[in-house]
Amino acid sequence: MDFFEIVNSHIAELTKNEQVLFDYVITNLDNIKNKSIREVADDCFVSTTTFLRFVRKLGFSGFSEFTTVIKYTLLNKKTIPQSSPFVVSQKDYREEYLKNMVESVRVMDTDKVTQIVTQLQKKPKIFLFAKGLSKEIMRYVKYLYNTAGFFVIFPEDHQTRAIAQQQAEKNDIVFIFSYKGEDLELIEAVRKLKSQNHPLIVSITGADNNLLQNSSDLNLYLFTDEISLNHLDITSHISMIALMELILYQFIETSGSENYHLVFR
Repeated sequence: MDFFEIVNSHIAELTKNEQVLFDYVITNLDNIKNKSIREVADDCFVSTTTFLRFVRKLGFSGFSEFTTVIKYTLLNKKTIPQSSPFVVSQKDYREEYLKNMVESVRVMDTDKVTQIVTQLQKKPKIFLFAKGLSKEIMRYVKYLYNTAGFFVIFPEDHQTRAIAQQQAEKNDIVFIFSYKGEDLELIEAVRKLKSQNHPLIVSITGADNNLLQNSSDLNLYLFTDEISLNHLDITSHISMIALMELILYQFIETSGSENYHLVFR
């Protein structure tokens, strides 16, 4: 059977992360046909288990059937679609970009924000845990919260993150940033933090159900489209910045004018 005849009925079921995988597959069919599942998973920066689950979700029994059908399709088709059903025009993407930011802010749980602000009022140490592109965003967040008078600890590698976990105390806050929420090091960090002094652990992740979200004390989720360029992640982090800024502004607003003088121009 033709590859596209099989997958068409399953496309609507794909999550945003799986849509990214699908985009890669349909634009690289000729390269994928002779590769192992490990090689393809490495190219997509996912585990073999994740890619196999994706293949089965598309309607295939396993990776062998997946590549066999791809070879059959390439052999019997003179033209293969090179555009993804998830690709939108630049004008449409501007609208989608704005919708993602608005939706991320709109769905912020008021009770959760109140809990975070209440903890901030105790002037705790703030720990920022992030990896990859999220680390670049956290440098700005560190500056922002330092400016408001907080002592912010931002460990930037595995070793310093391990040390920071031991320094976090009960009244502190640990913000953990991971869009996919599947990073094993960060998930393990949550487990260790809970087993020690258990500070307030707040994760900010994508809206899809994930391990980091489920293991944190509080989770705020954001909406954004995962974008890669030459296999490098350039996903927008504007929504993540917006959430952290709004938490700080909420804290300042509730702290009274004797502590902060906030002027909107």
